[in-house]
Amino acid sequence: MKYSNQERMLVAVDSIIIGFDGNEYKILLIQRGFAPEKEKWSLMGGFVQKNESLDDAASRILDQLTGLKNVYLEQLHSFGKPNRDPIERVIAVTYMALIDIQQYEQQINNDFHARWFPINQLPKLIFDHEEMIDMALMKLRYKATLHPVLFELLPDKFTIPQLITMYEGLFATEIDKRNFSRKILSSDLLIKENEKDKSSSKRGAFYFRLNRETYKKNFQRIHNFLPKN
Repeated sequence: MKYSNQERMLVAVDSIIIGFDGNEYKILLIQRGFAPEKEKWSLMGGFVQKNESLDDAASRILDQLTGLKNVYLEQLHSFGKPNRDPIERVIAVTYMALIDIQQYEQQINNDFHARWFPINQLPKLIFDHEEMIDMALMKLRYKATLHPVLFELLPDKFTIPQLITMYEGLFATEIDKRNFSRKILSSDLLIKENEKDKSSSKRGAFYFRLNRETYKKNFQRIHNFLPKN
């Protein structure tokens, strides 16, 4: 039995894979493998199969196109303009993935020429993929003020300067480094390690880990460390 007098349409998932390499934010793109717009730069996307959920489709397509598995994936928004795809009516559901570039660099396969692009140096993308990225970054900025989501972009051990660079890069603003450090170190959100990172200076900077238990209890406190507009 089917619903009568209803037009059939395709459903796709597109993933905005956001990475941080310790200095800047990047988006992972591929060259599209089929027409239309073949070999043009694209987000990771594909069609949902009959017997899979949206989440399962997003994970499968990400694995097939890049080899990435078990990464942070969050459903964001649906794009459904009638003419967004020139071939057929396609509803696209977007997902956002957050990864530490250095951790997953060796895992990414090259079958579709996957390549990292800085968020302010993106090539021309197919369809409405630029709009998808803009929305993902806007939602990430909102979430980052309330939730430890940005820590998905960092290795398990990180320094305060890396943390500051990460927040400055996302919000495109300069943070009072001394004030930020004082507030976050007094919050019990971080666990200090004995080891130092001496790659940038002789004195070095201590490594820290996120105290996830404390953060879950006080997750809104991250807002107090960010500059007020």
